[in-house]
Amino acid sequence: MNQFIDIAPNVLDALKKNQPVVALESTIISHGMPYPRNVEVGMTLEKIIKNAGATPATIAILDGRIKVGLSPDELTKLGSVGNIMKVSKRDIPYCITKGYNGATTVSATILIAAMTGIKVFATGGIGGVHRNGQDTFDISRDLEELANENVCVVSAGCKSILDIGLTLEYLETKGVPVVGFGTDEFPAFYTKKSGFRLEYQLNKPSEIAKLLQTKWTLPLQGGVLVANPIPNQFSLDEAFINSEIEKALASAEKNNIKGKAITPYLLASIEKSTKGISLDSNIQLVYNNAKLGAEIAIELSKLNNL
Repeated sequence: MNQFIDIAPNVLDALKKNQPVVALESTIISHGMPYPRNVEVGMTLEKIIKNAGATPATIAILDGRIKVGLSPDELTKLGSVGNIMKVSKRDIPYCITKGYNGATTVSATILIAAMTGIKVFATGGIGGVHRNGQDTFDISRDLEELANENVCVVSAGCKSILDIGLTLEYLETKGVPVVGFGTDEFPAFYTKKSGFRLEYQLNKPSEIAKLLQTKWTLPLQGGVLVANPIPNQFSLDEAFINSEIEKALASAEKNNIKGKAITPYLLASIEKSTKGISLDSNIQLVYNNAKLGAEIAIELSKLNNL
């Protein structure tokens, strides 16, 4: 494994000392927003985690090398150069073999975090079952990695362009605990509410850390999804954003956009139609998740060091 992976010295040192580390994905930088704002957001995420007392580890593939923890120059390269491959599980060996640059999706980030011993990963929203997924079988790989790897994923629910009900059913089938942080309702990315109730609610990072330790000590294989609602001041009106999502979905169908291209297409369409408001909300919810991810990682480190 190590012949393909470069772990940044500060990340490696933290892992060896059982100190808190939080993984970050890189598609938000390469595919989520334009340069230079994407680089600014990537660096701010790392700063939030550092200020909270944990070590950030942004994960990507650069020149065919898996990078766990990026330097400022590497992060800037990821956000500014073209032809960045969007990398899920199936793409990792090809990207490495060809020596390409790749941005890791939620699923690939979970996998690489698990490979290197990182237990907490903060992102925006996970992928899930797409609308009409019962007919198309368009189901994000994110759900499988959540089921298979011992990583806690902190997100603002799943992207509201998806079928939230089917996504939650899939996670239940796979035995993935979905925990609402301070809420008993699954958040819908841009909004705090989705109409789908959650069985589990925890209100403190220390409680989530205890659940993680309990699950993995038993041992019960697989991850935990922490659903962290978008802060009130950045939550969008539900009727408004749902209307814009429906327009974007209709446009995607008309233009035959499918597979890994559909999520970036839909998010870009919604950003354009909302005049950037949706992007601002997206950024703020990721910042909020990074802070919570750091707090959970710190509490988990305390438990593991007892």
